[in-house]
Amino acid sequence: MAAVRVELTCDTYLCCLTHAMSTEREEVMGLLLGEIIEEGEVAVVQVFSLYMMRRLDKQPDRVEISPEQLSSGAIEAEALSERMNRTVQVVGWYHSHPHITVWPSHVDVRTQANYQLMGRHFVGLIFSCFEEIDKKCSTKVICFQSIPKLNDPLNYEHVTLECKVVPTVQGTVSPMASSGLIRLLNILIEEEKHSYENNQKFSNDELTLLHNGAVYVQSLSQLLQVIGAPLLQLLQELLINNNNVINKLEKERDRLLVSLSTEGESV
Repeated sequence: MAAVRVELTCDTYLCCLTHAMSTEREEVMGLLLGEIIEEGEVAVVQVFSLYMMRRLDKQPDRVEISPEQLSSGAIEAEALSERMNRTVQVVGWYHSHPHITVWPSHVDVRTQANYQLMGRHFVGLIFSCFEEIDKKCSTKVICFQSIPKLNDPLNYEHVTLECKVVPTVQGTVSPMASSGLIRLLNILIEEEKHSYENNQKFSNDELTLLHNGAVYVQSLSQLLQVIGAPLLQLLQELLINNNNVINKLEKERDRLLVSLSTEGESV
């Protein structure tokens, strides 16, 4: 297997981590979008976007990506290819490990091995969140692939890959990342709505219906407080930063026009 190195833009890392920390009760997952660059014996997997997905089933110890979701991720990659004029594809997946170690389980290793059938450079990221070490909450991340065991080629083990978080231009948050965070809020609201509607179907008791409604409203309020409010602040700061960049570019443009005009007059 060729050596694989992963480069993850800092705003994509921010989106993945925000998604992973959006809940400490169940695992979350998404697809990594980017480009694969061959550098001699090393394949560099450049990840600069992601595709967050709604969970089909909320579980504390596993996640599943359906073929339909994989197809939707591939369609999103094609759309990015047209906008960026680059060969964007689904290059990996990520999921969270709330309250447990960052190391992949045997299910994760087998899942990763299946994904690598789509491409030998397909990578996996795991974000371990809310794990308490010495009474302190820690966050860790690893990148891995699966390889056959030497003495048992029908089974697999994981190998850790080098993963580097690279800065974006001028430290800004890209439109893809900001759109991803907005999509995250919408996905979480959809999940809460789906759970609420399912619970309402199986009860005719008025008190239970009122209780479910109150829990639903409380969940939405918490989402707006924990995700929505910080996201709004981020977007406002991004708007201010973009306006500052535009002002600087306009001043530079005016300076160059004056310089060109002066040089033209002197000639």
